[in-house]
Amino acid sequence: MATMNVSLPDQMKDWVETRLENASFSNTSDYVRHLIRRDQEREQAIAELQSAVNKGLESGPAQNFDLGEFLSRMHTKHGV
Repeated sequence: MATMNVSLPDQMKDWVETRLENASFSNTSDYVRHLIRRDQEREQAIAELQSAVNKGLESGPAQNFDLGEFLSRMHTKHGV
């Protein structure tokens, strides 16, 4: 495992220490790894959302949606 030194303002250092005192994390490294994993997950979610938006935009112009007709089809198809 690689080692990395990080400089923090006092306010941020205090925040991390508070998180450790509250037993949320066992040490500073655990907390930083947690934050990095959350950031990675967030970036992945944004990429997936952007991909879906792009797919929708590339699918062509929007078409009118008839809710009544849709519900009627669902009722007929599923006996709702």
